[in-house]
Amino acid sequence: MPSFSIDLKEGKLHKDTDLIVGIDLGTTNSLVAYMKEGTTHAVKDRDGKSPLVPSVIHFLPDGGILVGDEAKAKLITDPQHTIYSVKRLMGKSYHDVEGFEQYFGYQIIDEDTESLVKIRVNDRFYTPVELSAEILRALKARIEAVLEQPVSKAVITVPAYFNDAQRQATRDAGKLAGLDVLRIVNEPTAASLAYGIGLHPDDNQTIAVYDLGGGTFDISILRIQEGIFEVLSTHGDTFLGGDDFDRAVMDFWMEQNPALKTQIEAGKGMSQALRLRAEAAKKQLSRSDVFEDTLDGFPLRISRPQFESLIQPLLQRTIDACRKALRDAGLSAADIQHVIMVGGSTRTPLVKSAVAEFFGREVYDKLNPDEVVALGAAIQADVLAGNQKDLLLIDITPLSLGIETVGGLMDVILPRNSKIPAKVGRSYTTSVDGQRNLKVAVYQGERDLVEHNRPLGEFILRGIPPMPAGLPKIEIHFILDADGILRVRAKELRSGVEQEVEMRSQYGISEEDMARMLIDSIQHAKEDVAARALLEARNEAQSVLIATERFLQQNEALFTPDESARITALAGDLAAAAQGTDKDLINKAMEDLNTYSAPLAHRALEANVAQALKGSKL
Repeated sequence: MPSFSIDLKEGKLHKDTDLIVGIDLGTTNSLVAYMKEGTTHAVKDRDGKSPLVPSVIHFLPDGGILVGDEAKAKLITDPQHTIYSVKRLMGKSYHDVEGFEQYFGYQIIDEDTESLVKIRVNDRFYTPVELSAEILRALKARIEAVLEQPVSKAVITVPAYFNDAQRQATRDAGKLAGLDVLRIVNEPTAASLAYGIGLHPDDNQTIAVYDLGGGTFDISILRIQEGIFEVLSTHGDTFLGGDDFDRAVMDFWMEQNPALKTQIEAGKGMSQALRLRAEAAKKQLSRSDVFEDTLDGFPLRISRPQFESLIQPLLQRTIDACRKALRDAGLSAADIQHVIMVGGSTRTPLVKSAVAEFFGREVYDKLNPDEVVALGAAIQADVLAGNQKDLLLIDITPLSLGIETVGGLMDVILPRNSKIPAKVGRSYTTSVDGQRNLKVAVYQGERDLVEHNRPLGEFILRGIPPMPAGLPKIEIHFILDADGILRVRAKELRSGVEQEVEMRSQYGISEEDMARMLIDSIQHAKEDVAARALLEARNEAQSVLIATERFLQQNEALFTPDESARITALAGDLAAAAQGTDKDLINKAMEDLNTYSAPLAHRALEANVAQALKGSKL
């Protein structure tokens, strides 16, 4: 068996002149910051008023794209072409957001699969990665205009509870925006750094970071010892935030005005207008006792006590999460030295008082809660640039490690710049009925297709019990030790079949080759993403076609000849589209097939259940 190695490089750059920026990619707003001469700066707009870039994207009729305040203005006038809260969709499938799709003013595609969610704008289909890249591109352009120099390296923050798919999606968005993402940093860690906690080697304390943003909430308990941050526990809710405060106010007003509710349900443009009024009410009630306005002649009034009563159940959910986080960490509130407040929604007085009461101490909220994460990311970026010598820099993986999946795609398991030692796993399944063997081919590199990356080795997992495609559960684990030795383990969970291979090196990779691979990954990011999207659409189409064929065979007696013919025709359209190179055409054909067959599938399910229960007594 041939053996290979993974080179390790120290986690800092060789040139102190390299500027690395910190980015907070947020649900409601995003911002970019940098550090100069020991001071952090959040980059403001041209007028010098605000560093916040609304995380909103608008698609113009001529194909142009607006991001930020200009796009936010289109939420009312053109909601179908205006995308917001995309962070809530990062790394998610449709099933993950099912039940919440009505809260978005744009079309989220239900393909009845576990593939990542897609957003339809006209006849084009976008992933959250592509949309997030537009926001990151706008932030990159903003700081380049202010500093009058190119920026290509960044640290991007994510919630502590983000899973591997969500973190990888964030990395991919950065790459597509032309950024080399050196590190993905947990938002609570960044917030701690912004307050100076953990910057000194002798820091030893336990802190809580309460982060209530526009669309997400999380509470993290961190232990800081000698400059090392350890997340002891985290709890949260990816669908709880200031947006939900706004929604509670909207529901309150619609209950007071039944005619308003009727109009809202008739047109989404007015719904967005009401949502923006609710957001304004929430902000004003942080400093006033009452909010009053009108919308198309309907009175909109709410007092602070009414508002606080509405959000109390939501706020209690955050306090319950704090209690669970402490329990999981094996701590009590008395063990916490500092409570840091992050996110614009923590400006609400009731939030601050409730958190202070729960932890039994005054909260840290002196820094702007909207900016604190980005400022901390800038500090982390400054550490990576080698400008703060006292902080520990842990070894990292210089290039991503992954395996080949269907269509020659590179599926990253251990992303570039991951701290080591590390152990990361991901679940897979088979693509062919009765498949008994699975080839695990390991690659190193940043491109989306394995043909552009460096092969490290491969092995065969043999003896998988024959099952229908998609039924076996195969876990692939990468275990990378501090010496750079990679062990790859594959295990089929249903049968217990397992194999492990160690990849130890005979040769390394030069810094020149590494630099070339990184540059290539950024220069070819757009075409790589397009190639990946096409292959993923084809793979998904193949799965849908197989499922459709089985569906017809098993249930054809339940359908009329016209219905069967229509399904067959739509499946034919999908098969033809899958032979082409237009991923949007493939996605549209899949959507057409799923839209038509969904009610037939419900009918078939009801008939099969009725048949199964026939003669049974309940």
